[in-house]
Amino acid sequence: MSKVGIVTDSTANLHPEVIERFNIHIIPLKLHWETESFLDGVDISPTEFYVKLAKEPHLPTTSQPSVQDFIQLFDEMVPYCNGIVVPLISSGISGTVASAQSAAAEFTKVPVRVVDTRITSAGQALVVMAAARAADRGADINEVAQIAREISDKIHTFFAVDTLEYLHKGGRIGGATRYLGTALKIKPILTFTDEGKIDALERVRTNHKAHERLIELIKKNSDSSPLKVGVMHASAPQEAADIQTIISQNFDCEEIDIYELSPVIGTHVGPGTIGVSFYSTSKQ
Repeated sequence: MSKVGIVTDSTANLHPEVIERFNIHIIPLKLHWETESFLDGVDISPTEFYVKLAKEPHLPTTSQPSVQDFIQLFDEMVPYCNGIVVPLISSGISGTVASAQSAAAEFTKVPVRVVDTRITSAGQALVVMAAARAADRGADINEVAQIAREISDKIHTFFAVDTLEYLHKGGRIGGATRYLGTALKIKPILTFTDEGKIDALERVRTNHKAHERLIELIKKNSDSSPLKVGVMHASAPQEAADIQTIISQNFDCEEIDIYELSPVIGTHVGPGTIGVSFYSTSKQ
């Protein structure tokens, strides 16, 4: 039986078993390093990326998939679905949504609904999985798209970067610019605005304090119902595992997974970044 197909981009960095379980289609963003170009998560893994980042004198640049990239993928999915829902990285930090919307406007073989999650990484992954589960149980295209939008509205995302250097150089720094002058002395806690842009929430003095504050922010922004949580990191697996353990011990987690930031996102936040995305299941 045909059902709604799900497309997302590589910055969600979904676990392979989830991709396979729900037959989720991934469209990669692009990474450009002087004369070399890579498809995010295809030609270069997060591990390979962070090793290369430490050696290279210049930061790579990134770009979104083209309109034609999306149309080609949609076309390949037509025999297997009666509609396509596309939850993507925030339009506030990437042009990916714009490419997808242009492709959807041109594509007429099946209906396509593009959802701007206004987040990325673990938060985006939580949205995609909610949409995929809805499609798997037979929801129609409008229901699946609406669920993706509702979960996007409910998710809270907070992350701490080791330095603002990468966000500044990549042009994604947003409201955190006011912390640039003291960047070497502080650890900024950042979040996503309602428009999907990165903004500074507050600042602390050490990594330990930053990680403690992430836990406090979960408590402040959740209720007594079970949580769905994604812990994200950039080349900091032990720190992510430690935070996962603390969250599991202090909150009722219906789901909690760790996501390594994809090379494209790692380009903009840099190694050492740790973050959390979560929502209360009572608000589904």
